[in-house]
Amino acid sequence: QVQLVETGEGSVQTGGSVRLSCVASGHTFSLYTMGWFRQTPGKEREFVAAISGSSNRAFYANSVKGRFTISRDNALNTVYLQMDSLKPEETAVYYCAAPRSPSTLSQEMNVPSRVGYWGQGTQVTVSS
Repeated sequence: QVQLVETGEGSVQTGGSVRLSCVASGHTFSLYTMGWFRQTPGKEREFVAAISGSSNRAFYANSVKGRFTISRDNALNTVYLQMDSLKPEETAVYYCAAPRSPSTLSQEMNVPSRVGYWGQGTQVTVSS
């Protein structure tokens, strides 16, 4: 059973930074693309970023390119999301995500239907 546990919730002002972490267990972490999504009340869960198992390919939503960085440490079974220059509209619950199949590519992890496992979510609040 794959488990994903996020840490790093925070409240920051506009332009601030937050770093989220997600520790995975229950699968061979280095073989799997990992990703991050976010969701605000009343809206669908939306893709933020994904990274391949070997870290050689990262894929971002257009809205976060140049401000967010996804990375991973396979020795620690951990994926990170560094978020800089945050905006109030990015206030959301952020979810770590893993596919069911190790063949899922980072650019394919951009829709919730391709996610097999979710973390519990962590709140990020950006105040103006």
